Amino acid sequence: MSTSTFDPTAPLPGPPDPWQSTTQPSRRGSPPFHMTDMIEAEPALGARILARNEDAGSAASALAAAVARTVRAGGQVVVTGCGTSEHAAQAVAEILREAVRTAGLAGPGGIAARMPVAEQALELSLDPPSTGLVIAVSHEGATAATNAALKASRDTGARTALITVTDRSPGAELAHVVLETEELDQGWCHTIGYLSPLVAAVAVGAHLARRPVDEDLRTSVRNLLQAGVDRASIAEAVAARLAGVRQVLVIASGADRPAGRELALKIEEGTWIPATYRDLETFLHGHLAATDARTGLVLVLTDRERRDERMERARGALRAAQVIGMETAAILTSDIAADLPTELTPAGRIVIPEAPGLPSPVAALLGTATPLQLLTERLARARGVDPDPIHRDVDAYREAAAAADDPD
Repeated sequence: MSTSTFDPTAPLPGPPDPWQSTTQPSRRGSPPFHMTDMIEAEPALGARILARNEDAGSAASALAAAVARTVRAGGQVVVTGCGTSEHAAQAVAEILREAVRTAGLAGPGGIAARMPVAEQALELSLDPPSTGLVIAVSHEGATAATNAALKASRDTGARTALITVTDRSPGAELAHVVLETEELDQGWCHTIGYLSPLVAAVAVGAHLARRPVDEDLRTSVRNLLQAGVDRASIAEAVAARLAGVRQVLVIASGADRPAGRELALKIEEGTWIPATYRDLETFLHGHLAATDARTGLVLVLTDRERRDERMERARGALRAAQVIGMETAAILTSDIAADLPTELTPAGRIVIPEAPGLPSPVAALLGTATPLQLLTERLARARGVDPDPIHRDVDAYREAAAAADDPD
């Protein structure tokens, strides 16, 4: 058992100066993993990111101004990234869409605003926009495909921005605006790398919608993240039920979709169980045929928008899973949990607060962040897997990752 001591309220280290990419995290061999520590650090980290972006002169305020100018000019805001950062980019787009609507922004002549969208980095680099604003998400700022998208977009005339840990990264050189999150994830099964840009986007959205980035917001965010951390024993019980399945399907709808995609990725890289994400409705159109009693299913359902309609389809999906005999679990808010029969989630449910004081996508995306990460970490424990190196402590997987980026 590791004897490491860790203060979850203390700031995390930043990247090296001069900048260099991280190396494989140290092996601990048993819990607490680096991933464990990073999850526990997230409530305080979230509050610090907001505090650093409170003022009108902050990077978050500057990025909000760039978004507003783009929307008012009739331009498109595109958010991009790879891996965990791709899912974070999708979440950032959700948060910014709400803020644009709340701000009442419109295009030239009062035409309806073009809402921010998310795009995969490779596709964006192959077909870059010549106008508008491209916001990249990259934790270390060194992902080749993301930087290629930034460069291609800038070269063709778009404005560029980057949400990353430091303005000393390679990606920062390609961005007109850099929003630093400053604190570095200490493992490779990224948790801080997912949450940090979400919280940064909360600050951007608040400035955009003229909502205060103040102590009340910091407290709401900290408490919501801590509520997830405090569900560790529940996550462990759910993980025990899922540890023996041959595959996991994750389903979600609305603003929960980025979290669903991130959970599927986390399960694959952190526990080595094959996992797939499906949109809630998509799951019901043909995909049941490949499932059986050895399939795990996790529903993520917390979005407040159009909740009744989403709930109706979710019940149908869970009833179908019940007939087949799947190990079914869920991440839910308290109100949804109260309306969803417990027998539809026999593997258990992680229930989080509603957070009505936060915008709907913010409440959904921050509320699910720590639960999905804890579920992965406890599932890794149950399977005897160290999630930190994402299997790259094994020669074949390390060599496979290198081969994928080999220019030859």
